[in-house]
Amino acid sequence: MRALIVEDEFLSRKVLRSFLMTLFEVDIVVNGREAVEAFKLGHDENRPYDLILMDIMMPEVDGIEALQKIRALETKHNYRPRVKVIMTTALDDPRTVIRTFHDGEASAYIVKPVAKDKLYAELEKLGLLHK
Repeated sequence: MRALIVEDEFLSRKVLRSFLMTLFEVDIVVNGREAVEAFKLGHDENRPYDLILMDIMMPEVDGIEALQKIRALETKHNYRPRVKVIMTTALDDPRTVIRTFHDGEASAYIVKPVAKDKLYAELEKLGLLHK
């Protein structure tokens, strides 16, 4: 299985990679624009991502906007199954949570700092981790 980490903070990238590296082939990008490009490339090479872990607040293109672009590509090209996307953010306000699920169609939402057990619980709920 393949995972894409989309995170602009170096330490967060390292931590998330350490959590996922035994479960997935992991790629890392640092902003939403690169995330959309990596997503497209994965499909072009017939190696789509099973999981995207995406920060919300990033430079250039934020996580919700990037996810909207990814969902639009899935619809346009009829990509199935849709990629599972876990949004990560330091923001825990209700408005951000609603935007994430409604506007971005995220699969899950985790507040930073991301704990390994919380991440693994979400992966299990999404059918990406079997105990």
